Amino acid sequence: MLGSDAILRSLEAEGVEVAFGIPGGAILPTYDAFARGSTVRHVLARHEQGAGHMAEGYARASGRVGVAIATSGPGATNLVTPIADAWMDSTPLVCITGQVRSTLIGTDAFQETDATGITLPIVKHSWLVQNVEELPHVIKAAFHVARTGRPGPVLVDIAKDVQETEFDFHYPDEVKLPGWRPPRNVHALQVAEAAKAIAGAQKPILYVGGGAINANACAELLELAEAGGIPVVTTLMAKGAFPDSHPLALGAPGMHGSKWANWALNKADLVIAVGSRFDDRVTGKLTAFAPGAKVIHFDIDPAEIGKLRRADIPVVGPLRPALEQLAEELRRLVDPGHMGPAAWRRQVDEWRAAYPLRYDREGDVLKPQAVIETLRDLTAGRDDVIWTTGVGQHQMWAMQYLVCDQPRTFITSGGLGTMGYGVPAAIGAKAARPDATVICVDGDGCFQMTCQELATSALEGLPITVVIINNGWLGMVRQWQEMFYDSRFSETHLTHQVPDYAQLAEAYGCAGFTLSSEDELESVLEEALNCGRTAVVDARCDPEEKCFPMIPAGAAATDVIEFTDLEESVEA
Repeated sequence: MLGSDAILRSLEAEGVEVAFGIPGGAILPTYDAFARGSTVRHVLARHEQGAGHMAEGYARASGRVGVAIATSGPGATNLVTPIADAWMDSTPLVCITGQVRSTLIGTDAFQETDATGITLPIVKHSWLVQNVEELPHVIKAAFHVARTGRPGPVLVDIAKDVQETEFDFHYPDEVKLPGWRPPRNVHALQVAEAAKAIAGAQKPILYVGGGAINANACAELLELAEAGGIPVVTTLMAKGAFPDSHPLALGAPGMHGSKWANWALNKADLVIAVGSRFDDRVTGKLTAFAPGAKVIHFDIDPAEIGKLRRADIPVVGPLRPALEQLAEELRRLVDPGHMGPAAWRRQVDEWRAAYPLRYDREGDVLKPQAVIETLRDLTAGRDDVIWTTGVGQHQMWAMQYLVCDQPRTFITSGGLGTMGYGVPAAIGAKAARPDATVICVDGDGCFQMTCQELATSALEGLPITVVIINNGWLGMVRQWQEMFYDSRFSETHLTHQVPDYAQLAEAYGCAGFTLSSEDELESVLEEALNCGRTAVVDARCDPEEKCFPMIPAGAAATDVIEFTDLEESVEA
């Protein structure tokens, strides 16, 4: 068969059901193969960045490898942002790009770029295929590398003439990568040492990152927390890894995390890090982070352990068996009926009661927090709800006010902080789980970066609900300008009026709604959620509302500014 057909047969052999992309000259033979037939559904995006974020949303919602396809040159470079995003957030992605003919490589031919060179720092591995015989082996290896060990993106760049060449196709049964050996087991002595440290701790805390979801280790995490009576903080990327409604759940720490979560994490005597990487948005000033705590660090990636904070007890390996073994060992060490450090939990609960999330509920201006709280309450009775977000204030409010009790229900851009992520990620999530209610909480700045993908949602039959927290500004940047740059609002005003998001939605074949008061909030959101097609709600909110709590950049994680702190300083 032709190399182009072999690409699709290889995707089918890997169990790929959906791929996202846009055709172009160098990848055209593969799109011609799609025309000849495949069991892989192709979703036509309106921009390659959108296709990449759709593949990410698909991967994050399903736990499977996402696939994005693009042509050479600008097609490949438009994929760079989602590839970098997937790299930072450990999202398994296989990106397939066309390349100019092998005889033209290096001649600056039309739409030629060095895709493998450009993406070198942001992929787990990449391949430039110039020999058709290598094609099935490369694709087999690409999926294996993307999904094993610490997940992440890979790139397969395929010359056009390779796609047009006939050969005898056979998809390999095994991967031959002698140098690729991700950890498969955990060391029993390390786990035993960790269990002893937990059993002897007075103020332990579980610090859980997105790695717990990637490892499908959430049930084991719950078992461990309950076995030890250990409070749990979950990072932005781990929201849903541990049930938000569980009594041991403290929610998110970090720059816009709660005061109680930050204090608990930083005043603990033992930090049990699980699939987390001590990111600066969590730790604040690293030298001041959890100064009195010993650290146990569980991670599949040995490079993460000790990278930023020394691990007193390092445990390298897959998290699922590691946490299962740790829970068993902990139960062996403690007496039956052991409820863990009760005094420590009481202290944390006192902090939670003393420093709840606050915002000014008075006045006639619609508050963004009220929009998100209403969304949360309206969807509470639905079986399968997936949330996606853009990046900025609305993302942090979503993190604070939404309740996620299941993994893979909160999908956002963490490490790279990619504006425009929310809408295409929601479309990808809907493709992965068609029966789910998929809601994108977006900002007006983020929405305008990828809103063209509404056409994809409407025409591909992948309905989502987009709720725009429209404050007329690049809100998070405005907040920083007000707080740290003497209110010099430079190039952050977008306006409430342009564009008219409801009319724009209608132009894309979607339902459009506008609201500006709390009186109409519930009825409009309910209508949008139940309209049966893609809906966009323009929620025109208070432009001056700031996101609190907040830890200023460079400050210690215990130096939390709260809403009331700012109000008191203004009054003084």
